[in-house]
Amino acid sequence: MQPHDTPWWQRRIYALTLILLGGLPFWWPNVPPLVDLLGHMGRYRIQLDIASNPFFQQYYDFHWALIANLGVDLLVELGAPLFGLEPMVKAIVIAIPMIMVAGLLLIAREAHGRLPAAAAFALPLSYGYPLHFGFINFALSTSLALLAFGLWLRLGRLGHLKRRAVLFVPIGIILWVAHIYGWGLLGLLVFAHEWHADKGHWAGWRRIMAAATNCLPLAPPFVLMMIWRGDGAAGGTADWFNFNAKLAWLSAALRDRYMWFDIGSVILLVTLIYAAGRRHVLRMQPMLGLATLMLIIAYLCIPRILLGSAYADMRLAPIMLAIGVIGVDASHLSSRAQKAIALLALGFFLARTGLITDHFIDLDRRYDQQLAALPHLPRDQRVFAQISLPCQRQWTSSRMDHLSSMATVRRGAFVNDQWEMAGAQLLRVHYPAGSKWVADPTQIARPTHCPHPGGNTYEQAMAQFPRAAYDYLWLIDFPPERLPVEDKDLTLVWQGKTSGALYRIDHAGKR
Repeated sequence: MQPHDTPWWQRRIYALTLILLGGLPFWWPNVPPLVDLLGHMGRYRIQLDIASNPFFQQYYDFHWALIANLGVDLLVELGAPLFGLEPMVKAIVIAIPMIMVAGLLLIAREAHGRLPAAAAFALPLSYGYPLHFGFINFALSTSLALLAFGLWLRLGRLGHLKRRAVLFVPIGIILWVAHIYGWGLLGLLVFAHEWHADKGHWAGWRRIMAAATNCLPLAPPFVLMMIWRGDGAAGGTADWFNFNAKLAWLSAALRDRYMWFDIGSVILLVTLIYAAGRRHVLRMQPMLGLATLMLIIAYLCIPRILLGSAYADMRLAPIMLAIGVIGVDASHLSSRAQKAIALLALGFFLARTGLITDHFIDLDRRYDQQLAALPHLPRDQRVFAQISLPCQRQWTSSRMDHLSSMATVRRGAFVNDQWEMAGAQLLRVHYPAGSKWVADPTQIARPTHCPHPGGNTYEQAMAQFPRAAYDYLWLIDFPPERLPVEDKDLTLVWQGKTSGALYRIDHAGKR
């Protein structure tokens, strides 16, 4: 077809516009409002500076090792010395949804032979709940995996099989190092494609073996897996077949701000996949339909904790939906019907992108209100943080769970909010004087009727944390009526206009 005869939703300028819009929500915020990312940023500061920073050396150990969770850590190590930590992290975070959008569009284009009218329905899943949660290495690796799968399809269509086999050996290794999930996702998608492609030549186990043989370029990370697991660094696996939780995670695949709209959006996408699978008006592209079925089976079988990574099953839900949605085919319908579907898909994408952008701007303003405390904090201090959070069952989150790590990022402070997870990351905290009050989740303070699992209430923390072990107390997002009064150990050095306060701890009058 000539360019002027090509429907607008199949043109390159349309795809490029969608890719660019994919990064829009992250342009405004100074600090990307993703829950765990802020804690990771604290770790990045430590890993960058610990070799030359005696203060960090008193409280942290960081040693590089081969684990399947290093994607952004390595990019920060390379880029932060040139561009700065916060700009580098922001650039990476902007790129991640753009890469996922590009990957989904490429897969759809290669599978259908053109960009299907419904493709844009899948793109809001680039902002699925795992990204909002701040699973940043996972998000980077799986986004790259989708782009790599599109490349696998393209090279196969062009007949470049030997070139593909050579190229995907390092691609598989890179994905594994970034995060094991991306490597596993690519392997599953490639297997689905190869199994479907060989349906005319083999049957039964021979067909399965032929598909597995075609996946061998992705096999080298199995060797890395044995090294990783062999040295005892990898974490455990637990909580299998919790189907009630899986249903909840599926409904929350687009969880952000408005519960009715987020769940309604998931219902819409599930309806599209179901209608296409049952051939009710729409059709399902066969290879992507098979891939979706395999992802559904994987979702049902994956435990909540896999090799030390929590919420392993939850992470797959948005990807499972995205692959199903890009498989939806309306090419047999009239051009008018296809145009209507394309307009609805574009409107859905723009609506969700706009609402997320607005939410991120609001979160950024709330972050800035609390981060105004940091100019009043001297460098190289020990900070005990308490962060007021709502109950977890509430749909909307303040995303402040690890905001205290910005004291590490910007002021080089020791803060009681870093993770210690064997096999999941490389940082260790060693501060015996802080007792149990040195690591996540001791910074989290939820209402007494919904305490954080493994954590403490604000009242317990204030009564029990070792004041002699810390120099400052940072209360984040606490309203004025909950701030301590007439406490002889604390001197107020900053108080927010609506919430939050920073106190210097008087060691001479310690309890």
